[in-house]
Amino acid sequence: MVTVNAGSPAGGRLAGRSCVVTGAASGIGRAVAERFLREGASVVATDVDASGLDRLADQLPGALSTVVGDVARDEDARRMVAAAVERHGRLDVLVANAGVIPLMEITEATAEDWDHVMAVDGRGMFLTCKYAIEAMAAQERPGGSIVCLSSISGEAGQRGQSVYGPAKFVASGLTKHLAVEWADRGIRVNAVAPGTITTERVARLHDEPGGPEYLAAIEKLHPMGRLGDPAEVAAAVLFLASDDASFVTGVVLPVDGGYLAQ
Repeated sequence: MVTVNAGSPAGGRLAGRSCVVTGAASGIGRAVAERFLREGASVVATDVDASGLDRLADQLPGALSTVVGDVARDEDARRMVAAAVERHGRLDVLVANAGVIPLMEITEATAEDWDHVMAVDGRGMFLTCKYAIEAMAAQERPGGSIVCLSSISGEAGQRGQSVYGPAKFVASGLTKHLAVEWADRGIRVNAVAPGTITTERVARLHDEPGGPEYLAAIEKLHPMGRLGDPAEVAAAVLFLASDDASFVTGVVLPVDGGYLAQ
């Protein structure tokens, strides 16, 4: 399913760029799609959440297309990239953001939990990067920028993230290997590693038993004494996606209020 909004700002740091943002119906993905549109990009926003994408299309002005699909499904990942190429003639930027974030210790987790997270966060990132790189390399003007969403949990250990964290180590590792593999063909691959961000899911913790206490404890772990905002992550993604980072590849950029500096 594809829906389209017409029109795009003439200026901006991504003016004229064709971009795919996965997991764009909410949270960081939505913030990235919104910022990219403001910067003049044409955006294909993808998610498994069809109603969330419908709301996105209704609320955001600019050149926005939506594709409903699951990044862990080969044919869906291929279709997301193809939508950008078919509509805009090329692909300039992929933001591989789609993921699931279960919080559980290993004694609580099942093999099915592990397989689900690795399918979405690991296989899904692999597939979207694969098809994006194939498209970028085959263009008349080869090249492009890929930004993967890793996490502080993909750079350091945390309690309760024995299932989610290893998938983000995959994101960080895939970023570095692809960066080296494709640098000589003009394709840059970087990642951001957010700390705890006030997405819709995190905001709901305020109303859940033990949630306020949990959030207060998490805030103290970040030296800046607060959680991040999705727009702050989107700003870092924009930098890495844009020509401002033209000599930057293979970087995993923390956006974490100092968490990893400790």
